[in-house]
Amino acid sequence: MRRSVSGLMFGAGTALAAAALGARGSAKAPKVYGQLDKPRWAPPAGVFGPVWSALYTAIGVSGYRLWTRRAGRTALGLHVGQLALNAAWPSAFFVARNRPLSLAVIAALDGAIVAEIATAARRDPTAARLLVPYLAWTAYATALTAAVRDSTRTRLLRRLGR
Repeated sequence: MRRSVSGLMFGAGTALAAAALGARGSAKAPKVYGQLDKPRWAPPAGVFGPVWSALYTAIGVSGYRLWTRRAGRTALGLHVGQLALNAAWPSAFFVARNRPLSLAVIAALDGAIVAEIATAARRDPTAARLLVPYLAWTAYATALTAAVRDSTRTRLLRRLGR
């Protein structure tokens, strides 16, 4: 019973903490996202909330399973590490508006998720499978991060002749 309670605290706690920190960094997201020159394949802004809600649920369940199945420090460390990177990306992208930094953070996030999936698969294949949609979404977000341009900055640079 204790393992289940602590697993619930770990799984839900880490996912909720990352979501809360990410939400804080995303406070400017609606305004910034609207100012970006986005590719045609970019989703409408309204898609992000429901997608992230589902992903954070799966991430939390995966964390719970890793904890309760004693997946080990490496798997749990990767879980916490990728969530820290997840929480850092919105601030890099929406607050700092630093695309190179955003790309570095999200590329590291992609790698951390891949490492977690590979590590988790040895102990709990279900926990690993729960993270696959998350990896797919962050890979898509990586491509989107690389493809967008800040239209405000682009217009300013055009006016300055650069």
